[in-house]
Amino acid sequence: MSASGAVLPLRFDGKVAVVTGAGGGLGRTYALLLAERGASVVVNDLGGNIKGEGKSSSAADRVVEDIRAKGGKAVPNYDSVEEGEKIVQTALDAYGRIDIVINNAGILRDRSFARTSDLDWDLIQRVHLRGSFKVTRAAWNHMRNQKYGRIIMTASSSGIYGNFGQANYSAAKLGLLGLSNTLAIEGQKYNIQCNTIAPTAGSRLTQTVLPQELLDALKPEFVAPLVAWLCHESCQENGSLFEVGGGWIGKLRWERTLGATVMQKNQQMTPEAVRDSWERICDFENATKPKSNKESISTLYEVLNKLDEKKGASMNPTSGSMQVSTSGPNPAEAVGKKIPLTEYTYTNLQPILYALGVGMTTKDPDHLKFLFEGNEEFSCLPTFGVIPAQDSMNGSLALVPGLNIDFTKVLHGEQYLELHKPLPTSGTLKSEGTIADILDKGSGAVILLDVHTYNEKDLVCYNQFSVFVVGAGGFGGKRTSDKVKVTMNPPNRPPDAIMRDLTSVDQAALYRLNGDWNPLHIDPNFAAFGGFKKPILHGLCSMGFAARHVLKQYANNDVTKFKAIKVRFAKPVVPGQTLETEMWKEGNLIHLQAKVKESNEVVLAGAYVILEEAVQKPKANGTGMKAQLQSDLVFAEISRRIKNVGKELVKKVNAIFQWDITKDGNTAAQWTIDLKNGSGELYKGAAQHQADTIFTMSDEDFIQVVSGKLNPQKAFFAGKLKVKGNIMLSQKLEIILKDYAKL
Repeated sequence: MSASGAVLPLRFDGKVAVVTGAGGGLGRTYALLLAERGASVVVNDLGGNIKGEGKSSSAADRVVEDIRAKGGKAVPNYDSVEEGEKIVQTALDAYGRIDIVINNAGILRDRSFARTSDLDWDLIQRVHLRGSFKVTRAAWNHMRNQKYGRIIMTASSSGIYGNFGQANYSAAKLGLLGLSNTLAIEGQKYNIQCNTIAPTAGSRLTQTVLPQELLDALKPEFVAPLVAWLCHESCQENGSLFEVGGGWIGKLRWERTLGATVMQKNQQMTPEAVRDSWERICDFENATKPKSNKESISTLYEVLNKLDEKKGASMNPTSGSMQVSTSGPNPAEAVGKKIPLTEYTYTNLQPILYALGVGMTTKDPDHLKFLFEGNEEFSCLPTFGVIPAQDSMNGSLALVPGLNIDFTKVLHGEQYLELHKPLPTSGTLKSEGTIADILDKGSGAVILLDVHTYNEKDLVCYNQFSVFVVGAGGFGGKRTSDKVKVTMNPPNRPPDAIMRDLTSVDQAALYRLNGDWNPLHIDPNFAAFGGFKKPILHGLCSMGFAARHVLKQYANNDVTKFKAIKVRFAKPVVPGQTLETEMWKEGNLIHLQAKVKESNEVVLAGAYVILEEAVQKPKANGTGMKAQLQSDLVFAEISRRIKNVGKELVKKVNAIFQWDITKDGNTAAQWTIDLKNGSGELYKGAAQHQADTIFTMSDEDFIQVVSGKLNPQKAFFAGKLKVKGNIMLSQKLEIILKDYAKL
């Protein structure tokens, strides 16, 4: 088994691909490569000339004949890409499905802009942009229904950078990038991925803009491998742009200067102010690289957050459109309204990033269970439960009718988190938010947002975000609510325990990786604009520090004992300061108060953690590993085999393999197959000598592989089988498993 193409070639067996403009050049090369690797291909080509004139079936027919002559599967289609439904229907009629769409068809009508006619413009847009839209739309619902699809849009360097005489072509090609980026977002939850390439290759289109000696060096065969990889089920790239040609591939992304805030509070913005700030506006040193529309707009949103806007104007951070506030919140209309369902898909990486973000370190052995996915007790910190729920607050409040508030004046006031089950270390969680209540505090309004997070149908955790909106009070609402998760003051006695942690100067920069990209926590300019000398730490990060202090002090880091936490955010923390958590134990209720040690200022007030008895764990055997796994039977058979012919296997294999078997996302057992030392042996536990290869796999998937129901190559590419070390040695495992590890 190997990740390299030579050992594990990328195959497309069972997949159906539509390639437009496949009668020659790039399209022909794509079709031949996919068919050679098992795909069934619809070869589409209208057969017209470079200007889009005429029609012929010969081009598509020749490519189909070439594919069939090599034993591949292909059918021709001669429709215009503007009739995308007919092209996709050809795939459905011939093969019953559609998995891949490569939008490659194109024409040229080069003219200087002054000489470009309406026809020159319209034909280019119709073939390139509208044609790609029509073919992709025809395939879209089929891909959605089957929860799988791979789409390629073909842009051009002319669209990215511009090119003399190609205004019509450049506009269409850059339009395809915008189309692709949106499809990548809309298709993500359906496992539909869309990427864009800007190829440079010898073809009938490029021969008009490239010299012949360069055309000779740019073969379509140097572009097709990238397209094949982007179309493969194991590729997870989505919403990206690549330049490719001559065997070289480069990924492109947008870059933006830090810019300058030209308008000042209570002052008119003038052209002179723009002129005087021009150098900063155009300075690309320390440039940012926004990855999404939401991230891009957040900058403008944060600028508005620092300015005194005219009363009633607010910026919707999700769309960038201005909204007008009238009479303030309308509880009768807003309370009970649902926030659109959000999904949070994650791997082991995110819980580890979160643990690092709230100050955990490998210097403390107790922290390893939260930092190392191979640890047999690998777990999520309980307060990781705020992460999948935070999207329900970040921007989604703007979608609720009846709030009528200025979203530039929203502050996170309090947080409550309740765990119903330990958080899975990977998977997809769905969160549903509800406006629980709205309170009138006079100087402002408090919005209670309840968010329930589910793992499939099981409720995992519940969050209550208390959001304070400055200046939104006075609308005649109630001041209190029985739905509020209240704060509680600590007892009037010295704390029973105190724990301290020095935060890193990079603490906020690290915590941002959990999805809160507010520049206030990293950009000194934004911090200064908000009245802070330095960027400040996220309030939820401070909460994470305090929660893990309680978890260690009173629960021995046993996440099953953590029930709930409530905090009020009182003051900010500057990264590099020392967080000190004072704790008072009263039964299962742990009162806490967090301070900055250097200033003695309280940063978390009225806070507490509720603990409960630990869930009974499965009894462990003598090696500390959980028993009653299906894989135990397989390893018992492997052990018998090694005892019989161990010396022979040591000669053939000469390697040590460690297996980490997981159950419900946690390591349940470790086995070592030592075929390097002595007569060979199998034992339970981690390798006593350095393992050449370490495999990680769930108990269920391991059984599927051994029984032949799951191909190990597919398991590897699907992420079900993880391999560390010498991956080539894994091929020798067949000697051990084949014919011997029978259930």
